[in-house]
Amino acid sequence: MAAPSACPAWRAGVLTLLLSAVVHCNDIYEYDPLQPTTSDETVSVGGTVTLTCRVDESDNSSLQWSNTAQQTLYFGEKRALRDNRIQLHRSTPTELSITISEVQLSDEGEYTCSIFTMPVRTARASVTVLGVPTKPQISGFEAAVPEGEEVTLTCTSSGSKPPAVLHWYRGDKRLAARPDVVESTPGEPTYSVRSEVTLTVSRSDDNALVTCAVVHPSLAPGDKRSEQPLRVLYSPDVKILPQSDLPKEGERFYLKCEGSGNPEPSTFTWQKKDGELGPQVTIDRAFLNFEMLNKSHNGVYLCQAGNGIGSQGQGEYTLLVQDPTAMASGSGVDHAVIGGVVAVIVFILLCLLIVLGRYLIRHKGTYLTHEAKGSDDAPDADTAIINAEGGTSGVEDKKEYFI
Repeated sequence: MAAPSACPAWRAGVLTLLLSAVVHCNDIYEYDPLQPTTSDETVSVGGTVTLTCRVDESDNSSLQWSNTAQQTLYFGEKRALRDNRIQLHRSTPTELSITISEVQLSDEGEYTCSIFTMPVRTARASVTVLGVPTKPQISGFEAAVPEGEEVTLTCTSSGSKPPAVLHWYRGDKRLAARPDVVESTPGEPTYSVRSEVTLTVSRSDDNALVTCAVVHPSLAPGDKRSEQPLRVLYSPDVKILPQSDLPKEGERFYLKCEGSGNPEPSTFTWQKKDGELGPQVTIDRAFLNFEMLNKSHNGVYLCQAGNGIGSQGQGEYTLLVQDPTAMASGSGVDHAVIGGVVAVIVFILLCLLIVLGRYLIRHKGTYLTHEAKGSDDAPDADTAIINAEGGTSGVEDKKEYFI
C-alpha cells in the first residue's frame, strides 16, 4: 500500500524543480535598460560596414567600440585608434555608431561595445567579410575543331570567400559540368575554384558563345562572367542558284553553286545527270555558264563543293529552257482573252443601261389631277372658283391618276 503514496511525492519534486528553473531563467533574462545591443554584419572586401550599439536608457555613461584585438576604436565621440577608414557615424547618449570603409579580410571578427556602468556591460557584434571572386578565365580552346569532336573547357576563379560556384551556359541554356574543384589559397582565407565542361560540337555550334558565370553572395547575378566563342569545321551545305527563274532559249544564262561551310568551299565540280554538259557550256569555279541556251540543255545539273572537311556537299537543279515564241504567243492569247472578256462586260452594262432608261421613261407618265374639272361643270364663275378650291358642294375629293 506504500507504492501509491510515492507517486504524488515524485510528481511534487519534479514540479518544484521546474518552478525553480523558471525563476532562475527569469532572473537571468531580467530586462536591463542599460544593457547595450548590437547586430552581426556581413560586408564584401572593399565595402563599408556600419556598427551600431544602442541602450534603451542613459545614465550618462559613455559607450565604447573595440576591435577584434580589443583596441578601442571610439570612446563616445572621441577617436582612439588612428585609422582613417574608421569614422564616427552617430553619437548620442543612447547610441554609438561607427563605419569602417575599404573593408579588408583582416577586419573580420568580433567587435565589442561596452558601457562603463557598475558593473561594465558589453555586447558583441560579429563582422563577416566576403572575399570577392575574380573574373573567371576560360581555357582549353585554342583552335577550330572538326564537327563531331569533343571540346573540354576549363573555367577558374580565385579570391572567393566562401568558395564561389561556377555555372556553364551555351547561349541561355545551362550546361551540365563536372563538380567544382575547390582549393584554398596559401596564406589567405580565400579559395580558388575550377570547373570543367565537355561538349560534342556540331555545325550549329559554330560561332556559338559558351559562358562561365561566377555565383557568389558578394555578387549580383551576372556580375562576373566570361565568354568563349566556338569555331567548328564542317563540310559544305550546297545549293544551286539560277540566274533567273525563266531561262529562255537563245539567251545567256548561268548557274551558281553556293556552298556554306567552314572553311568556305575551295573546289567545285559540275556535271549533268545522265549526260554530258554539251556545247557552249563552260565552268568557272562556282559558275556554270551557258553561252546560248537551247533545248538540249534541259536536264538535271549537279554541283559538288568541297573544303577538305569530311565528304563533299552536293546540290542539284533542274533546268527547263523556255521557248520565247511560245511564251510570246501565249501572252498574246492571254491578252486577247482578257480583252474579249472586258468587251463582253462593257456590252452587257450598256444593254442594262438602255433597258433601264426605257423602263423609267415608260413609267414616268403624266398627271391628270382634275383640279379644273369643277370649273368645266360649274354653271357660273363663283361656283367654279369654289369647286376649284376644294369646296364640298357635291364635288368629289381630288384624286391623282397615273397613266
